[in-house]
Amino acid sequence: MCIRDSLPADDKLDDQAKQTFASQLFYCRSNFDDIDGYKRLGDLLNKLDKEEHTGGNRLFYLATPPETDSTIIEQLGKSGLSKPVQQDGDKQSWVRLITEKPFGHDLASAKKLNQELAAVFQEDQIFRIDHYMGKETVQNIIAFRFANGIFEPLWNQKYIDHIQILVAESLGIGSRSEYYETEGAIRDIVQNHVMQVLSLVGMEPPADYNANDIRDEKVKVLRAIKALQPEEVNLRVVRGQYTAGTEDGKPAVAYKEEHGVNPASTTETYVALKLFIENWRWSDVPVYIRTGKHLPKRSTEVTVQFKRVPHQLYTPTETQGLVPNRLTMRIQPDEGISLKIGAKVPGAASKLSTVDMGFTYNDAFDIELPDAYERLIADCIVGDSTLFIRRDEIEESWRIIDSITEAWQKAGAETVYPYAAGTWGPKEADVLIERDGREWDNP
Repeated sequence: MCIRDSLPADDKLDDQAKQTFASQLFYCRSNFDDIDGYKRLGDLLNKLDKEEHTGGNRLFYLATPPETDSTIIEQLGKSGLSKPVQQDGDKQSWVRLITEKPFGHDLASAKKLNQELAAVFQEDQIFRIDHYMGKETVQNIIAFRFANGIFEPLWNQKYIDHIQILVAESLGIGSRSEYYETEGAIRDIVQNHVMQVLSLVGMEPPADYNANDIRDEKVKVLRAIKALQPEEVNLRVVRGQYTAGTEDGKPAVAYKEEHGVNPASTTETYVALKLFIENWRWSDVPVYIRTGKHLPKRSTEVTVQFKRVPHQLYTPTETQGLVPNRLTMRIQPDEGISLKIGAKVPGAASKLSTVDMGFTYNDAFDIELPDAYERLIADCIVGDSTLFIRRDEIEESWRIIDSITEAWQKAGAETVYPYAAGTWGPKEADVLIERDGREWDNP
């Protein structure tokens, strides 16, 4: 099958554009450890520079198994492909590398990968991609916070009661058992997606809107989260594993019955945890995090719950069912923002109810949102690393995650709590938040 035939039928490209696109694709086959293969690739790129006027610019995208990263990086260095080539006059070409998660398996392996990258590429050449950072709602967290005078003065421990971050997936592991058995939910989702979103929600205003200033502030948030002690892991982290249940009304098998899964596996498919950002802005404001497979709905969202009014004028009967003000940023699906407020129900009685003020991007701007990877790859081509993850961000997030996984290694299998597929997780996760007098905000 040719490339043109494999393009989606509903793609926005017309036939001529598809033909043009297909004509610009070239294939160079090699093993990852074959230095001659990299030389052939270099010869092909030099040929294209002359024929297609690509100016010596190179973007290497490692959409490859993580265990091959070290070999590919080393060979790119040995072959000279990691170095820009001088062009006519003073114009300098660029060489950049995109690497996909997982960025290591723990702090030690992440540091090793970063050292291997640094031995061949400069940090401004390295683009660690997390597709969540390309989603419009994630990018809009910065705009929402720092472009609206109504919210930023309230964005602190004086007015905010707590924060919830949810990454819920309705599907099971599918065909990913080999990967998932070694990573689990905390490494697959929390270490990267959740920590990136959390750092944007909690960061201080950057000095300027540029990559280094924004990433400096994100790192400060992660540094303010202390590693958990084993006794804190027992109190503030719940891990679970789905058992047989239903998915969209259809039977779903238990995780241990999935193809390729160890029948005695203790791999978590669900995690709930409570963290604290220990600085002046967020002192004593808990951040509750949940992620899991086979939950009732696919949804990723951040909920900021504000503190209740200091004195309620209305009676308990009049305010029954009224929830505190909640600001929810939906990252997927139906990207948008909503704010729950209390309002009087029309009529003679003084009855209050919660109403939703919100919008979705599709409705508000009447445009089709670009795919997250479209935005991120375009940013890499122009050299904008704002939405990509810096070396110290990776290492700080692994520091936090390692403190949890190391405690799990010493815990028994009985601490992996079961939950039926199609439910919101084990009851122990409800206890985690309810003992603080709070509740999960389920979509």
